[in-house]
Amino acid sequence: MNFEKYPFEKLNELLKDIKPNENYELAALTIGEPKFETPQFIQDELKNTTNDLQKYPASAGLPELKEAMLSFVKNRFDVELQMDEIIPTFGTREVLFNFPQFALFDKEKPVMAFTNPFYQIYEGAAIASRAEVIHIDLTEENSFKAQLSDEELQRCDLVILNYPNNPTSANMTKEELASWVKKALEFDFILVNDECYSEIYFEENDKPVSLLEASIFAGNNEFKNILVMNSISKRSSAPGLRSGFIAGDKEILKEYMKYRTYVGCASPVPLQKAAAVAWKDLSHVEEFRKIYKKNFLLAKEILGVKTPQATFYIWLKVENELEFTKKLFEQKHIKVLPGSFLGRNGIGKGYVRIALVENEEKTKEVLTRLKDFLDG
Repeated sequence: MNFEKYPFEKLNELLKDIKPNENYELAALTIGEPKFETPQFIQDELKNTTNDLQKYPASAGLPELKEAMLSFVKNRFDVELQMDEIIPTFGTREVLFNFPQFALFDKEKPVMAFTNPFYQIYEGAAIASRAEVIHIDLTEENSFKAQLSDEELQRCDLVILNYPNNPTSANMTKEELASWVKKALEFDFILVNDECYSEIYFEENDKPVSLLEASIFAGNNEFKNILVMNSISKRSSAPGLRSGFIAGDKEILKEYMKYRTYVGCASPVPLQKAAAVAWKDLSHVEEFRKIYKKNFLLAKEILGVKTPQATFYIWLKVENELEFTKKLFEQKHIKVLPGSFLGRNGIGKGYVRIALVENEEKTKEVLTRLKDFLDG
């Protein structure tokens, strides 16, 4: 297998010979990892359950974890799932990588489509599945919303969307997602939405919808061909818990669960129990949203950028993203991620991704530094 280098490895190579301005502390705005402590009640649950390390974890996940996830889906999206319509996963990275291999294994010439720019695990999964790739190009002209022709969709076996979107921060409405549900049924392909940023939003009216909601809206109450993935990593500042899920079509999940018993990626019991209390609680998520909203208000005030509906990313348009990244690092000791490292076929060129994942004080200082650079 010939995998592309990860974007962060490319960034290190790009900056390796540059001496940054040591008058400033390093500000890394590259990775989508919240820089806040995991809430204490989650930590306490983990500490109080270490005795369960003596037990092998079941691949299917603890009943209380599944119930907590079902509760989240019901409370957040008003969708009532059954136990056989959800599987806990070890975060979403592993399932995004191995689900396509499972789903495409029996296809003689598999075809997989995904949004471009993208989270690189999508491409890795396509390579591991020996799949032909159709890129769903997200551009300013289409408002960074996923579109493919019927001719392309007829060829697809698996499509991965990502809304709210990393890195563009774009979102899609229930009606727009429902049109994709109808296409998945019409052309009989599996449609997945990676919804890991669904809880990082700033206004009640802008709450991202789930593909599950869109499926019901489209009349597909059994979620045929429809799956979503979600995680507590961003919303609970707990990426180390590695807790995610895949939910939707129970017929697909039934067979996928068999596959997972061989994969051996079950989460340790203490992690599952800590994750369960995190999934059940929504109040701590609201507190993190308030922090991110303040960060974007600062970005609007200092940089003049529009606050997105969701995610904690700024998709900043620049003249030359590689030169911009190098000079910003050299002059202001700030790291950002070139958009071309996140896309293919020229998509992402002329943009940098900025992750606003620090506290308000640090964010204000770094954005002011960035503004000085832009004005210079």
